[in-house]
Amino acid sequence: MTIEKAIKTALEYETRIRDIYREATAAVDDEAGKHIFETLCNDEQHHIDYLQHKLKQLQDTGTIVPEKLDSAIPSQEVIDREAEKVKSLVAKDFLGIRRQMLSKALKMEIETSDFYQKMVNELPAEGRALFERFLEIENNHIKAVQFELDYLSKTGYWFDIKEFDME
Repeated sequence: MTIEKAIKTALEYETRIRDIYREATAAVDDEAGKHIFETLCNDEQHHIDYLQHKLKQLQDTGTIVPEKLDSAIPSQEVIDREAEKVKSLVAKDFLGIRRQMLSKALKMEIETSDFYQKMVNELPAEGRALFERFLEIENNHIKAVQFELDYLSKTGYWFDIKEFDME
């Protein structure tokens, strides 16, 4: 796959997941849910803007120069460190649409992450450098969405930490 095709495909993935978060933001009626979905939606829009800039750069100059790509979703280390502070924001048990939207988002985040992993494995160095940061960010999105879903589903896990045991 060419770098141009990879960027265009990445734009499709990012647009689909942004739209899932946009739909979820409109569908939920609790503030914590809206905040989570808005944050993720804005992060995905930032990815779209970045990729569009890189595509134009590639088309104009024939090359891309990876630039720092920030994310509203913190790194895994920060998520782990801040878990107790965040817990109070999701203390309510919201059912229905929020859980459904999180499940839909998780599936799309995993699909997107798999695509980025493939690009990191297959593209030449120039493309790898571009997609390595996207892979890291998408993996953090997976972790954040899985956290929310686990907590709402009362699986007994919160950020991969067993909270309670039924035995």
